[in-house]
Amino acid sequence: MTTLISKMWWAIVIRGLCALIFGILTFVWPQATIGALILLFGVYALVDGVFTLVAAFSHSESGSMRWLLVLEGMVSIAAGVLTFFWPQVTGLVLLYFIASWAILTGIFEVIAAIRLRKEITGELFLALSGIASIIFGVLLFLYPGAGALAVITIIGIYAIVFGILLLVLGLRLRSHAQQIAPKTA
Repeated sequence: MTTLISKMWWAIVIRGLCALIFGILTFVWPQATIGALILLFGVYALVDGVFTLVAAFSHSESGSMRWLLVLEGMVSIAAGVLTFFWPQVTGLVLLYFIASWAILTGIFEVIAAIRLRKEITGELFLALSGIASIIFGVLLFLYPGAGALAVITIIGIYAIVFGILLLVLGLRLRSHAQQIAPKTA
């Protein structure tokens, strides 16, 4: 596992750079960030709904599976349409979705760091990025009324911290990969 992760150090560095750039852009264009997140969700929900309906009707079989797909497609399309009519409500739901995502990914990162601690040094940065994710998610749940701009600021700070931590982890993994390269060659 360590060898595989070490060989993929560049992917972690790219992920860190993307997070860092995203974080910086949230400060440069906060209103655009809010609108883009909501619009992106609305478009995604519409497209997802349409493709779910296509999947439901592309099979000649009928039954409960088809109706579940039809129901799922209709719900997705409705969510997409509602996003464009009531973006504020969508923004709050999206906030809770982002909070849940941050907490879950943070937990998985901490678990991965615990498992890696016996194999590599520098796993502390993975654990710290996981803890940062968890704290970020909890703060979003605790203070949803703080306003969309405040949330964007938190998202920006989180993305910058997360990006820096991933960059450090990626560079440490690169060093580790260089150390083990002669052993595996």
